[in-house]
Amino acid sequence: MHPAGMARRVVNLAEWGRHIIENQRARARQHQDAQLAALADELAGYLPPVQPAQEHLGFAVPLRLRCPEGELRLLTTRTTFATAVDVTVAELHLEAFLPLDEESASILRAR
Repeated sequence: MHPAGMARRVVNLAEWGRHIIENQRARARQHQDAQLAALADELAGYLPPVQPAQEHLGFAVPLRLRCPEGELRLLTTRTTFATAVDVTVAELHLEAFLPLDEESASILRAR
């Protein structure tokens, strides 16, 4: 799917996108990676402006995704293996999207 097509499906694109960009910037700082920092800056320019909601936590931003059955509200979890000795495993990141409510879980089960 074309990225612009996916962006149209993200209900909270500004909040979700900023959350992703901030994670990438943190990773760039951690690894002192100027190219990753430049990419994060470039991508931030594609996002609409955002005013964080009062309940905004920063570290937990749900992905709200339009689908034919309704709106999916998903929480993401990310696992890294930072203490791994093997370089390949140390760079591995696993991400899972979990339903945030029963309506989202029902849509996913039906699919």
